[in-house]
Amino acid sequence: MKQQCHISLVYISWLILIGGVIAYLLFGNYIQAALWLVFIYIAMRAYVHYFPKISRYMGYGSVDDQPASEQRSSDAAVKLYTGVGCPFCPIVKRRLVELQKSMGFELTEIDVTLKPDLVIKKGIRALPVIEVGNSTLVGNATSEQLSKFITAG
Repeated sequence: MKQQCHISLVYISWLILIGGVIAYLLFGNYIQAALWLVFIYIAMRAYVHYFPKISRYMGYGSVDDQPASEQRSSDAAVKLYTGVGCPFCPIVKRRLVELQKSMGFELTEIDVTLKPDLVIKKGIRALPVIEVGNSTLVGNATSEQLSKFITAG
């Protein structure tokens, strides 16, 4: 299985969150609506936090990093497209931030969760997406892969 998060799953998780709140509110269960909101929020945060430890049991394999062997300075403009609830996005973001310290490139993070127009315009089907110039890299990537991608772009 590819190590990426399909954008449809990000939107479905948000529909479940909002749908549950609306359903509870329609029946006048205000406390349950609040509890649903808190429960789903905590569940999403826990899933993203513990994902590196459980990814291999979910069929994604290991998300361990491979350090960059060579880090050349780069003045590239790197865009990282992320979504709330995607477990790979914080992993890739953390790696890019570390590489940025040694390589010096410009990093911009764009959360597409509430920007379906941008998702359609860019043709984003899975997250995270790393963009350097006209080149894109989709999914989880090691520091080694990211370093090579940035210097090549």
